[in-house]
Amino acid sequence: MHFSVPRVDDSLDAALQHKIDNKTKPLGALGLLEKVALQIGRVQKTLSPELGAPQMLVFAADHGAAKAGVSPYPQDVTWQMVENYLAGGAAINVFARQHGIRLHVVDAGVAHEFGPREGLIDAKISRSGTRNYLEQAAMSAEQRDAALAKGHAIAQRIAIDTGARFFAFGEMGIGNTAAASLITSQLTGTPLAVCVGRGAGLDDRGLTHKLRLLETAAARAALPAGFGATAEEALGVLAEFGGFEIAMMAGAMLGAAQSGALLLIDGIIVTSALLIAARICPEIREYCIFCHKSAEPASHAQLQSLDAEALIDLGLRLGEGTGAALAWPLVHSAVAFLNEMASFESAGVSGTEARG
Repeated sequence: MHFSVPRVDDSLDAALQHKIDNKTKPLGALGLLEKVALQIGRVQKTLSPELGAPQMLVFAADHGAAKAGVSPYPQDVTWQMVENYLAGGAAINVFARQHGIRLHVVDAGVAHEFGPREGLIDAKISRSGTRNYLEQAAMSAEQRDAALAKGHAIAQRIAIDTGARFFAFGEMGIGNTAAASLITSQLTGTPLAVCVGRGAGLDDRGLTHKLRLLETAAARAALPAGFGATAEEALGVLAEFGGFEIAMMAGAMLGAAQSGALLLIDGIIVTSALLIAARICPEIREYCIFCHKSAEPASHAQLQSLDAEALIDLGLRLGEGTGAALAWPLVHSAVAFLNEMASFESAGVSGTEARG
């Protein structure tokens, strides 16, 4: 496999910063929105960026470890929630409709047969989900590579068909917060106990049991500290602990960034996929807008590792891409002020006096 993400050109940085600084406001008064506006202009290579038609990709798959008790919900909830997405009844459907984001649901490896369905992309790697990583690697290298390649192709096709300038990412898979915690711990060097959270709502006893199970999985894999620093090693971590939705999402991120789109990054499962993608192509980091800080404890380690600042912190831990959808109006506002807000000169306002 070979993936390539172009390095973002910084030749417009000075002009973009000048345009931002000369809006009718004190320097830096719009805070993080100013950084986002500059980032969008850089990636789109223009002083007047466009929103286009934002696309939301929700990847779904099952995890072999789910039946071992890493989640309080039965594995069947994965396919039942996919049906909910297709019927338009989930939180991500509501927020995507509200904000004009087109939703695509991708079956990366759900243990259920949906048949041809409108709004569903069938990219199934396995009809039974991943293997149980408590006993063996979750997926083979061939399955992992197929998932990455399919995700890349899906994003590239959607980019061509829609001209999308922004891609948001979400996921569904009972047990996938556990997989994300294992990946995060290994790739960031954070102790597993710090990364493991309540996921879909575990009580204290369930949380303790989940941590013990994940410690068993980590011991079974016996990866040395620091393993995962290179692309090849990170792909090994993905095969050991990942889900097909995480692998396919990482491929889709690479494909979307290669097309020149910005990436709206959701919570810990989506960010675990980004940790993998960033090992493969470090340039992808420049395309990422981090939408929210998850209430899951792994989120802090992820954001710190990626030197990232989240747009919102609402205590969210739902997944599905909901944090990305909720942050979209702020991205919209960043583009709007850059394009529409008056400058001191055009408004006839004294810049020096206004800044004072």
